[in-house]
Amino acid sequence: MTVEQFSVDGQTAIVTGSSSGIGKMIVERFADDGANVVVTSREMENVQPVADAINESDRPGEAIAIECDVTDRDAVQDLIDETVAEFGGLDILINNAGASFQAPPSEISENGWKTIVDINLHGTFHCSQLAVEYMRDNGGGRIVNFASVAGTRGSKTMSHYGAAKAGVVNFTTSAAADWAEDGIWVNCIAPGLVATEGVRTQMGVEDDAAEIARTTPDRTIGKPEEVADLAQFLASPASSYMVGETIEIKGIPRLGE
Repeated sequence: MTVEQFSVDGQTAIVTGSSSGIGKMIVERFADDGANVVVTSREMENVQPVADAINESDRPGEAIAIECDVTDRDAVQDLIDETVAEFGGLDILINNAGASFQAPPSEISENGWKTIVDINLHGTFHCSQLAVEYMRDNGGGRIVNFASVAGTRGSKTMSHYGAAKAGVVNFTTSAAADWAEDGIWVNCIAPGLVATEGVRTQMGVEDDAAEIARTTPDRTIGKPEEVADLAQFLASPASSYMVGETIEIKGIPRLGE
């Protein structure tokens, strides 16, 4: 059995929202496999240590840290330009940056609604559109968006977040059809509960990723590594016949809900 089709070795990847959680795990995983990675979020003080740790390790891939607010289109353009200048290209974009808070729909302010939609949906649009401007003239590429089961199924006290992520799901399907002719694969991951600091802080989930065993299917919470595995699959040639798909990764079904 060969595993070369799952490799991202020699590729250059931007992973938004990669200072912690799932995004951090993805940049580390890609660097482990020989990809050059761009660690980016809104605060340089958060992303620089992640890039430094990758470069100080024995991972074959290299990392750079770039501060970027995905809601700022000019900042996203700078992110892409700096990536190309540093690594000579851009092959993979992982749209992982996101934000949420819990509130019933009757208590969400207009500003709160717009903020969540701007980060989760408009940020994905900005990054994807500007990345494609480069990719279509330079051999194509792969885009992996991040939605949520809140966007595919809905979730109590998460209507603003769910609506934005539902938009990401539809954007994935629609944009994939348009950009396939440019040699660009667009797919999406919709995680359920994953043991990250953000989930613990916002949702009061106490599970520690280190204590979760991958050896049992009887779970309703996952590890960041498990999502990174799926991200690598979608960023690699192994997913060559998947276009415009949204894959839920959420453990056992909660029937009757």
